[in-house]
Amino acid sequence: MKSDTMRPLTISLSPQQLARLSKAVESGAYASNSEVVRDALRLWEQREELRELEITRLKQAYEEGLASGEPIDGEVVFARIRNRLFGSKAG
Repeated sequence: MKSDTMRPLTISLSPQQLARLSKAVESGAYASNSEVVRDALRLWEQREELRELEITRLKQAYEEGLASGEPIDGEVVFARIRNRLFGSKAG
């Protein structure tokens, strides 16, 4: 599936990476080294897209949390929990 927009690129791989790449091609799982690299890049792109979506979701949850009311002092909350669990003897 060669396209006019594809360009050659020289990359450096560790011996382990090269062995895995060669094994994938020799086994017939991939037709060429380039196909292995393109598949790896597709997976990386998908992971990056998921990471961006997760960051967006976390930012939205953070903003919703801020907008939901007054901030709560963590020390006060933990003191209340300690008091409920251990009674007024807790320090």
